[in-house]
Amino acid sequence: MLKLFFPFIEWFKDYNSETLRTDFLSGLTVALVLIPQSMAYAQLAGLPAYYGLYASFLPPMIAALFGSSRQLATGPVAVVSLMTAASLSPLASTGSEGYIAYAIMLALMVGAFQFLLGILRLGLVVNFLSHPVVNGFTNAAAIIIASSQLSKLFGVNIDKAAHHYETIMRVITAAIHYTHWPTFFMGALAFAIMYILKRIAPKIPNVLVAVVVTTLISWGTGFEKNTVVDISSIKSEDVGETIQTFNETVTAINPLSEKRTEAGKILDTLHDPIERINVQHEINVYSLQIELLEKNAQKYREKIRNFLFNKVNGTQGSMNFYLKTDPENGLDTDGRTWRIKVKNNPISLDNINMSGGGAVVGNIPKGLPSFGIPQINLKIITQMFPYAVIISLLGFMEAISIAKAMAAKTGQRLDPNQELIGQGLANILGSFGRSYPVSGSFSRSAVNLQAGAISGFSSVFTSCIVVIALLFFTPLLYHLPQAVLAAVIMMAVIGLINISGFIHAWRAQWYDGAISIITFIFTLAFAPHLDKGIMIGVLLSLGVFLYKSMRPGVASLSRHTDEDFRDSMINELMECEYVDLIRFEGTLFFANASYLEDKINERILAKKNLRHIIIACNGINDMDASGEEALSLVIDRVRSAGIDISFSGINESVMTVLERTHLLEKIGPSHIYPTMEKAICSVHETAHKGGTEEQCPLTTVCHIAQTMK
Repeated sequence: MLKLFFPFIEWFKDYNSETLRTDFLSGLTVALVLIPQSMAYAQLAGLPAYYGLYASFLPPMIAALFGSSRQLATGPVAVVSLMTAASLSPLASTGSEGYIAYAIMLALMVGAFQFLLGILRLGLVVNFLSHPVVNGFTNAAAIIIASSQLSKLFGVNIDKAAHHYETIMRVITAAIHYTHWPTFFMGALAFAIMYILKRIAPKIPNVLVAVVVTTLISWGTGFEKNTVVDISSIKSEDVGETIQTFNETVTAINPLSEKRTEAGKILDTLHDPIERINVQHEINVYSLQIELLEKNAQKYREKIRNFLFNKVNGTQGSMNFYLKTDPENGLDTDGRTWRIKVKNNPISLDNINMSGGGAVVGNIPKGLPSFGIPQINLKIITQMFPYAVIISLLGFMEAISIAKAMAAKTGQRLDPNQELIGQGLANILGSFGRSYPVSGSFSRSAVNLQAGAISGFSSVFTSCIVVIALLFFTPLLYHLPQAVLAAVIMMAVIGLINISGFIHAWRAQWYDGAISIITFIFTLAFAPHLDKGIMIGVLLSLGVFLYKSMRPGVASLSRHTDEDFRDSMINELMECEYVDLIRFEGTLFFANASYLEDKINERILAKKNLRHIIIACNGINDMDASGEEALSLVIDRVRSAGIDISFSGINESVMTVLERTHLLEKIGPSHIYPTMEKAICSVHETAHKGGTEEQCPLTTVCHIAQTMK
């Protein structure tokens, strides 16, 4: 009973100081990879970088303690981070307090759903995400993730568009004119370090080396260069007027938003249809006004970002900023290109943030996050529920796939439902520590396995090392360039791209390949609304499944050269004129019952000399009331046409239905045979009596080509 609730008790069997040392070194190795990766993935999720550390100290330990895999490394991962951003961006501004609160609540929802599936032993529900769908989605997600980091790599700021491909076009346009070259070279250096070390020294944590080297260069060269000035220091009337207009536009949005919110609350209390229509019209007007203001604000914000300045030091330590296009730019400057930092809020005319360097991680709060139960908002939960389900299934599928691959190498027993419980608890308890949704990581699990991890204590040590980093080492991460985190993400997701997966799916079944490609295309097209792409893939998979279930294989069999009975059409075999041996493949239920009737009627009409039909029931594994009724009608119709009918290979579940419904009595026990061979032997002579067939295809191999010759 204790092992059922606390599966980690099993770890202590034969545990000693040597295995403890091995687990500690494995946990340390994973932590050195996890710390920079988690910060990068947090930014991919639209959160401040340090929230990646918050998601890395409780979840790895909890998932290991209550899961079934001893080497699975849990924490922030690329696909789940991207899905988190996709689910929250319509609800709040990226990085805002509301956004962070929703991310934490999403982790609680994901964890609760996974935990419930595990408790109810419903791990098989993940099969709704078929392999072709996951392959198409993962490839598209890898491209979306990599391309979403281009703005950080080029050091440009742009507003996101409605579609991801439009956002990328904006990034490319901005990069052509305003690339910050020190930022680009810093990212390129990180790429080079990770790639070279991965090739020549794979055991060295290449991500950690890239982060340490670039952070030291950033600190030593003054990569970040910010200052605060008032409007009088900017020597351009055009800039001043643009900032003033931007502030007025942004300031006008909040009152309208408040009015729309109040109208929404009033709408929820109204029952009279006329009053509801009037209030809804008022809300729509507010929404249109806000949309227009936001478009204007975006236009002015983009204009402000495109202003490039030279800095000129004045007397008594004063600073003046001139547009690069102004004639005064002949004055002595510091050689840097300066920009105004602008976000969604109005710009204070007394405190204008000027940036003359690259972006870095900045201040990371020292210490552990505050613990508490996430705020519950039922209205937001309703909107996020579809995303929570998709993230739960995707995250678990990623985790269980990795765990199975490692279990095959280590020979350990793996329980998918217990893994669901572990992942669920990791997300639930992680949300109490301000974590966003997490899952099993392929790269870190591989590192854990290669480092020789023996038990889940390696993940416990990983969590402890992250705690130590949060308590004592966060100041060292201040100068870490954002471009390096972008490079870490892009390097990590390269492994997600798997073109051979499309080819493999197509070779298995053409429609699986088509579903994979369609999922890939629509996921890219609908990004950042990733749920639409994956839902299209799921619906296509279910549609194919239903179509195949409604139109199962119904084949006439003949004798093959291997002495078995094979599909006569596929193998180009002659069919018997007097006996038709029909094989039905699939469950006989309401969706395909009439299909069996139609196929037998076609054979009766096509074969004028037909005297006996044998239905080979080996492929019928179950039958419902509609199937039983259809079978009864088939028997009546066949016998009324003067043709006899028999059955072979009926399994126990179908036989039970026949007995309970008394259909067995209508068929007649003498017309039930255990095998196709015995059925043929029994009916062959009677069915061929007085016939002219020289060789029967049911007893002799008769190829169509040979007969024509």
